[in-house]
Amino acid sequence: MSDGRKYLPTLSDLVDRLTIVQLKAIFIPDHANDYMAERALIEHDIDLILADLWENGAKPQASDFHAVIVLALANLFIWTNESKARAGGTEQDKLLKLTHSINGVRAAAKNELSRLDGGRKDYKVDSLAADLPTEFGNWRVF
Repeated sequence: MSDGRKYLPTLSDLVDRLTIVQLKAIFIPDHANDYMAERALIEHDIDLILADLWENGAKPQASDFHAVIVLALANLFIWTNESKARAGGTEQDKLLKLTHSINGVRAAAKNELSRLDGGRKDYKVDSLAADLPTEFGNWRVF
């Protein structure tokens, strides 16, 4: 048995983390340099994966860019609502349900992106996004 890693992050995992690290670099400026260093490492690994994909004939499509955009939007939405929930108040329960719902949209976006590298899929995407009040927008994006 090889001693090498057995559970590497997929392309969709890395892109998801990239969006989160970028949010942290923006909203936690005291540690922006640390997050930017992490961003460089993630981008390096994404470049390696993409080079391998292109070498094997896989090509990103517009739907892949859409999935990246949805990931970034979902992560920003989650970040914003988690911050509000941590602050407490009467909205906290509603915000938790809302954040959980959007996390399902995030998982669906990662699944869409996994088409490129055949990465792992999260099959628990039965989020509450379809039940979100219209005031939070239409998150039926896939």
